[in-house]
Amino acid sequence: MKKKSKRILIFTLLFLLLAVLLSAAACVFFDEAVLTRKGTIYRVNTPRKLVALTFDDGPSALWTPRILVELKRAGVKATFFMLGEHVAKYPQIARMVSDEGHEIANHSYTHHVLLYYKDQEIDKEVKDTEIAINQATGVATKYFRPPKAWLTAREKKRIEGLCYKIILWSLNSKDWVNFDDKYIINYILRNVRPGDIILFHDSGGVFSTEGGSRKETVITIFRLVERLREKGYECVTVSELLAEGNNIDEAKP
Repeated sequence: MKKKSKRILIFTLLFLLLAVLLSAAACVFFDEAVLTRKGTIYRVNTPRKLVALTFDDGPSALWTPRILVELKRAGVKATFFMLGEHVAKYPQIARMVSDEGHEIANHSYTHHVLLYYKDQEIDKEVKDTEIAINQATGVATKYFRPPKAWLTAREKKRIEGLCYKIILWSLNSKDWVNFDDKYIINYILRNVRPGDIILFHDSGGVFSTEGGSRKETVITIFRLVERLREKGYECVTVSELLAEGNNIDEAKP
C-alpha cells in the first residue's frame, strides 16, 4: 500500500512538473495576444512598408534613457505604453520620452491583468495612469494596451467607452525572455509585413515590471532599424501607422 501511494505521489509530482514546463514553454514561444485580438487593433492593412515600434512597462530609470539614445541614433520615433506607477516614480523619464518626440500611451497603472475587473476598477487603472502621464508630460493619452494582452469583450467595451483605442501587436520580440539581439532581429525580419505593430519592453523582467535586463533590447534597436531599412521599411509611431487610411486590420467583435 505504501509503495502504491509512493508511486502515485511520484507520478503526481512528475505530472505537475511537466505541466509547469509546458506552461513555461507556451509562455516563451506562443504569443497569447493571438487569442485576444478580437475587437482590438493589432496591425494596419497597408501596401506601404511601415511598421510601428512599441515599448511596454516603462518608464525605467535605467533602460528607457538607453533605448532613447538608440532610437535617436537610428533616427526613428516609437510609441511607449507606460505604467502609471512607473510614471509617478520616474516622471522625469516620462517627460524625456515626450520631449524627444516619441508617442506616449496608456498601459494601466499597476500592470495587473484586468480580466474580470469591476467597471470602477477598470476606470481607476486607466484614469489614474492617464492623470499621471498628463501631470508628468502634458500628454493626453488615447491608446490603451492591456497587461499581458488579456481583456474580455466587456472590458474592451468599457475601455473604449473611456475614449481609448485598444492596441495590441502583430509581432512579439519576446525580449523579456532575454533572447539575444541576433535571434530577435532574425525572427522579426523573417516574419515582418507592412503594417505590423512590433512589441518590445523598456522595463520589467519575467516575474516583475522592474528589475529585468533590457540589454538585448538596447542592442537590437539600431541594428533592427538598419536591417528593416535595407528591406525598404520605415519605422513610425502607432498614430502615424493608423493614419494610413480606412483599412485598419481590426478584429471585429
